[in-house]
Amino acid sequence: MKYLSVIKTLLLAAMSGLFFFTGCSSDQSPDLIITNAHIVTVDESLPEAEAIALRDGIIIAVGDAATIEAMAGRRTEVKDAQGRLITPGFIDAHAHFWGVGSLRLQLDLLGKPSWQSIVDAVAEAVDQAEPGALIVGRGWHQNDWHEAPARMVGDLPHHEKLSAVSPHNPVILTHASGHMTFANAYAMAQLGITAETPDPAGGEIVREADGSPAGPFRQRASNLLAPLRNTWEPDMAQVVRMAEREALSLGITTFGDAGTPVHHIREMMRVHEQDPLQVRLHLMVRDRTDVMTEALPELAGAIAGDPYFRVSGIKRAIDGALGTHGAWMLEPYADNPGTAGFNTTPLETIREAGELALEHGLQLAVHAIGDRGNREALDLYEALFEEHGVYGPYLRWRIEHAQNLHPDDVPRFRELGVVAAMQGVHATSDGPWVARRISEARAQRGAYIWRTLLENDVVIINGTDAPVERLNPMHSFHSSVTRLMPTGDIFFGEQVMTREEALRSYTLDSAYGIFRENDLGSLTPGKFADLVIWSGDFMRDDTETIRDILPLTTLVGGRVVYTAP
Repeated sequence: MKYLSVIKTLLLAAMSGLFFFTGCSSDQSPDLIITNAHIVTVDESLPEAEAIALRDGIIIAVGDAATIEAMAGRRTEVKDAQGRLITPGFIDAHAHFWGVGSLRLQLDLLGKPSWQSIVDAVAEAVDQAEPGALIVGRGWHQNDWHEAPARMVGDLPHHEKLSAVSPHNPVILTHASGHMTFANAYAMAQLGITAETPDPAGGEIVREADGSPAGPFRQRASNLLAPLRNTWEPDMAQVVRMAEREALSLGITTFGDAGTPVHHIREMMRVHEQDPLQVRLHLMVRDRTDVMTEALPELAGAIAGDPYFRVSGIKRAIDGALGTHGAWMLEPYADNPGTAGFNTTPLETIREAGELALEHGLQLAVHAIGDRGNREALDLYEALFEEHGVYGPYLRWRIEHAQNLHPDDVPRFRELGVVAAMQGVHATSDGPWVARRISEARAQRGAYIWRTLLENDVVIINGTDAPVERLNPMHSFHSSVTRLMPTGDIFFGEQVMTREEALRSYTLDSAYGIFRENDLGSLTPGKFADLVIWSGDFMRDDTETIRDILPLTTLVGGRVVYTAP
């Protein structure tokens, strides 16, 4: 059966690290020894150490300072870490590489405190733009605003003030979640969007009482803006280098990209082949089924044998975001009882993606935020596993976000071998309004239930979902171990992780989530020397300091790729 070959492919991928350790020089002394450190290895056989030795990009020894320093030869550089914390390089299991890089080339609206501040940012951009030039931005979120806009439709702003400052330029602003888009009057007029334009399946044009579009486009209605939005294409080399630089400066040595179209992947491959990446990039393909069917024979696993660039999964979204009332829920929203969210991608289309994943030895990763979205995704996985006679835990298929779960579905993650790709920071940034959306009882029962999942032996892999949130892993780590919201309140503190669990979710378990636990994710002899020396000790220091801790030095494959100014 062809699916047995798929399992073999995945198992070989998990063992891939075994093939990178040849070719060492005859001098067996280390290239580099780092000593006088607090090393947290994420290796149960030796959880903590004082020193580490590297040679040819590989960890060759970890242990006490005296033993490791005795290994030094004439060519060995010895670095004193001055008691600093050293951990494995962080693996952001779910973020968006193009999104992180391109955010630097558009209006960055993350955290803007009011609609007026966004209008002001657009007005400033208009002053610097030619008439007719498209202005794009990303990151606005109505729940971040300290004061309500003067004119609203439901809980969302009307385009009136935005259109007033941009009468001769189209403006398109993506919501922080990526699941809603805002357009000004000029953009809607260019696209011919009027009161007569119907809502597409899986989406909604937010309208005034007379049916006129108010500016926001929920979920798949955002596709109506795509013909204009997609005319903005920044230089891919610039995007890649900006994303790479930001990741390495934050201690992220492996970047798990959560969905990129085929044409962008091909452009990224060309950039990498011309000037190799220094961050390890794992990409999920997200495109039309026919496009993926044509491209995957070329892209699956690309680039063959390259430890820095791999296409390892397929991404689909079964629903939208909680903040836009787009997450697909089993019950209606408490604050909007007229809706229970959206199924944004037909289930048959997701099934087709699963068939392609099995055919090409890739993981399937389905974005599911609502409790119904998660249940439907698990049902679909189970049906495909049974139909093709495959053992789910070998495949390590994933659910991205898994933010709201019905208790009956929690054990199914372990039974099916499904990995929960969750982002710690989402719980605390969303927390102030989650109970309002879905009720206090439902939030406590099933929202961001990390402890419940861990107690059911479910693998959780951590990340940020940047640019939905900032890429800084300390924000997600802090949220994971404190559940402390910006309001100062704790979001259901019984669901916290320990620091050890949070670190593992960002390192060894995230490596497991991409079949690379044998060469990444812990400071174990034989693995790649991907590690970070930190400015503070987030494994020991007060939790209040965690969010301010940054890398001093980042190493990938034993090479220093970032040093703090």
